[in-house]
Amino acid sequence: MKILISYIGIGFLSLFANNLTSQTTLDYKNRIHSEISDEFMVVSQNHHATEVGYEILEQGGNAVDAAVAMGFALAVTLPRAGNLGGGGFMLIYDAKTNKISSIDYRSAAPKSARSQMYLTETGVVRFGHLVNAVPGTVAGLVKAHKEHGLLKLSQIMKPSIQLAQKGIEVSHDLNFVLNFGKQSMLKNPISKAKFYDGEDPLKINSLFKQPKLAKTLRLISNKGDEVFYKGQIAKWISEDSLKNGGLITMADLATYEAKERLPIETTYRGYKVVSMPPAASGGLVLLQTLNILENFNIKSLGHNSAAAIHYLSESMIRAFADRAEHHGDPDFYEVPVKNLLSKEYSKESSQSVKEDFKTPPELIFPGDFKRSDESPDTTHLSVVDADGNAVSLTYTLGSSFGSGITVEKAGFLLNNQMRNFSHYYGDEEAEYGTSEANRLESGKRMISTQAPTMVFDPEGNLHMILGSPGGGRIPNILSQIISNIIDHDLGYAESIMAPRINQRVGGDLEVERGMSPDTLNLLKSYGHTTKPTNTMGSVQAVFIKDNYLYGVADTRRPDALAKGK
Repeated sequence: MKILISYIGIGFLSLFANNLTSQTTLDYKNRIHSEISDEFMVVSQNHHATEVGYEILEQGGNAVDAAVAMGFALAVTLPRAGNLGGGGFMLIYDAKTNKISSIDYRSAAPKSARSQMYLTETGVVRFGHLVNAVPGTVAGLVKAHKEHGLLKLSQIMKPSIQLAQKGIEVSHDLNFVLNFGKQSMLKNPISKAKFYDGEDPLKINSLFKQPKLAKTLRLISNKGDEVFYKGQIAKWISEDSLKNGGLITMADLATYEAKERLPIETTYRGYKVVSMPPAASGGLVLLQTLNILENFNIKSLGHNSAAAIHYLSESMIRAFADRAEHHGDPDFYEVPVKNLLSKEYSKESSQSVKEDFKTPPELIFPGDFKRSDESPDTTHLSVVDADGNAVSLTYTLGSSFGSGITVEKAGFLLNNQMRNFSHYYGDEEAEYGTSEANRLESGKRMISTQAPTMVFDPEGNLHMILGSPGGGRIPNILSQIISNIIDHDLGYAESIMAPRINQRVGGDLEVERGMSPDTLNLLKSYGHTTKPTNTMGSVQAVFIKDNYLYGVADTRRPDALAKGK
């Protein structure tokens, strides 16, 4: 019996409760329910992209085909984060071999870039052509398709071309975020003409067509990534960059490559947790946080109790201290991954945590083995196909709409990732941004807190496929989802919808709405300074249990959708 349910009222469910078999694994103690299917599942932050992934799986594509199609679609339908001009990371699970591979397509520094170019009296340059790093998204998506896909590239890119050519209806969300993009977008005449009517954002419900982007997508569809890095599109990018004070040359584009990396992993209370290695430092932070947290019995303390939140916060701080010191591009810096993920090191770190006392930041030290400014506007998608193959994909432009620069002839936005290097390296008076591991070097990839992740149950079965936008909050968001399920036995949707916290070295304890005032008062008595925040992240996840797929699209961002068959 196949069941497909998102939310159904309890009264309606009661009519059918006697007819449901135990195989459905529906749990009526949960306040919020997942989308459930028994064949395949796609989840993303944008309903257009989810529909594209569903369509590709219906056509016989596999998880990689669907994920790549969704990646290209998001460049059309979610321009704040979906992209051709940014970069990201991807985990790919092959159900036949039970192996996970990963692709690093993080943006890279142009050859002529120097840190002095990005420093001003008020800080690091954030927008404009200068902060464009060499984009990696097209290389990453095409590499994944070449090595793992089943359908032709032209077939999986057809939906994104149509969306760009025929247009999409401007949503409330797109109209809303364009208001916040004015700082960068209105300074670029090409972006202004594309996304604004004068200085007003595109009108809600108006038809948004992108013919130049459709042309670019069609070129990639016909010629692959070669046209983007060595052909016509490369010329458009380089010409636009160099005539406007940017640094990207044809040689920078021609030498870029998406790279296969060895995923990193740890265990958490018997579950195997797999994530991306550096330069995706979010994976290391996530695994370290869980390693430290494992030393405390937070299950007995209760979900989101003051004591449980305290131990979470203290674990997060210690993992982020190591990030500031040790994380970087492994092609340029020997990141001590083995030492950082050592259970002995994590236990040692946990021993400095006091039961009811927040550790002052000046007493938090990175491990001795031998802060960059990040944006919440990234996006994530998760896919599981009918054969059990899975993809966890996160990618970004950096800030919302990246640098605000649209390539005039190509119709897509470029990233502002050059700001994420440690440009103050060598400045003894600087407080942040001094890490040797993340200092700027030609061709280097800046670190990122993106952390596409997969979790396997104690029997070795794939159990969770998840990730999130959220900038520096990403690993902390994911650690809470994993703990909510493993430690507190929350339902899948509840684990994602529950209020979140975020803690980094030197910062306040950020809390979403929904925490009890009594809990907040107890945290203050421990020495925490709590700070209410807007929502954190947008987790797009698939959970697998008893041969059923549970898709959850986080409602913290509008228009997200989980869809299964």
